[in-house]
Amino acid sequence: MKKLPTNLQRWLFMAFVILAIASCSKNDAPVTPSDGNQSGTDSGSGSNSDSGSQSGTNTDPFSITETFESGQKTAYAAGDVTLSTGSWQLDDALLGNLSSDAKDGNQSVRLRNGSIAMNFDINGVKMLYVKHAKFGNDGNSTWKLMLSDDGGSTYTQVGSDISETSTTLKTDSFSISDTLAVRFKIMKSGDNRINLDDITFKGIGDPGVSVSEPDTTSTGGGGGSTSDAAEPRNVTVGTDAPPANGDNSNMLLGNPSNAVNSIVSKDNYLIDMGYYTESYSASRAEPNWVSWHLDASNISHAVSRQDNFAAWASLPSGWFQVQDNSYSGSGFDRGHNCPSADRTSSYDANSATFLMTNMIPQAPNNNQHTWADLENYLRDEVGKGYEIYIIMGSYGEGGSGYYGTTVNTIDNGNITVPSHVWKIAVMLKTGDNDLSRIDSSTMVLAVNTPNTNNIDADWTKYIVTVRDIEDATGYNFLSELPQSVQDAIETKTYSVN
Repeated sequence: MKKLPTNLQRWLFMAFVILAIASCSKNDAPVTPSDGNQSGTDSGSGSNSDSGSQSGTNTDPFSITETFESGQKTAYAAGDVTLSTGSWQLDDALLGNLSSDAKDGNQSVRLRNGSIAMNFDINGVKMLYVKHAKFGNDGNSTWKLMLSDDGGSTYTQVGSDISETSTTLKTDSFSISDTLAVRFKIMKSGDNRINLDDITFKGIGDPGVSVSEPDTTSTGGGGGSTSDAAEPRNVTVGTDAPPANGDNSNMLLGNPSNAVNSIVSKDNYLIDMGYYTESYSASRAEPNWVSWHLDASNISHAVSRQDNFAAWASLPSGWFQVQDNSYSGSGFDRGHNCPSADRTSSYDANSATFLMTNMIPQAPNNNQHTWADLENYLRDEVGKGYEIYIIMGSYGEGGSGYYGTTVNTIDNGNITVPSHVWKIAVMLKTGDNDLSRIDSSTMVLAVNTPNTNNIDADWTKYIVTVRDIEDATGYNFLSELPQSVQDAIETKTYSVN
């Protein structure tokens, strides 16, 4: 055989190497987005992306939650239902809205001995979160998460089996390593029923799923958009609001910081919103604390979540007015102090909770998981015959949002990011003459969490005493109670049933 010239051999060899390298090139590895291209959601469902990424490459993070609030399915027989994220198959499962259904909102999945499965794919998922609990008085059970990257033809298990032992919603998370478009199925066996709610998909790039507008564009750079802000509004106080004084009033147990309704007290400004009362800090552009009473009449589910975030129109002139989109691109959720789900007795009640004077910049995982589970726990206690006096607040400066870096302020320095978020809940069996019924045996729950995105989802790990929060804030809680009673209940550590 005739040999090729040496130069031609070299040329062919180099061409082969170049072709080999090109054929091995891949673009399916995870991409870390830059600070300028952050986007996401808070506890509502939805996706959002900022502009600014390189042409042809979407490196924006997303967070999409299926809340199971839309759609209707009242029978266990297998069937498809259209939800906010797309079509799902519910096999031996329905959408339940009974008082015995553990749920975050009006309804959740009640799964008996079958599965729920997506009929669509989602791209770029890195983490998946599921809220779950036992249904009513059913016994313990187990379930597992399955993944398919071939359109639902075959499934493999993600992680380990999950034991269902809790009567209140808990959150489990799953790391997803598959780089293809995937869909998920949750399967269980045995007749003990479970509830599933708020399945959250977090990832990078275009998820290929379109859902309704989220609570907030919770991640990104400095935040603070003034364009297309909602019209500021005031509160309309209806007959369903707590009384101004006496039993069930928002501040029956005291004014922790001695806030006053005077503009000279701009960083301890008392605001009575009817459905809750607060001390507002103009310098921080957020509440110091918010106080309200919670009983069964407040959570009647007469209305659904309104999502009508807006600035408060009556903020004193000259003070920075936080808009509904002031947190946009900030890396933090619009975190409620008085929760939306604590005020579902009327449109006016629920709308009052969406004023920005009721919000703090809250780390997404703190807001959507740790804090949401705590709020659900307290509402469940109301369902067991309790009424609760609640005070929630925040303090310090510097929290870590979606990307984990510590941020002191957002919206060009106008809004302080707190370092800690706390809550105090005084629980009584429903009755009258509440002040006289609170004694040394009364149950008081105090929780103090760091405002970080790597927080543990289990809120019970952050239980403290009331005195611990007093030491951290300088406030005097429960001041309307006799000192001897304060000394007894403010130094006890709550024990979860």
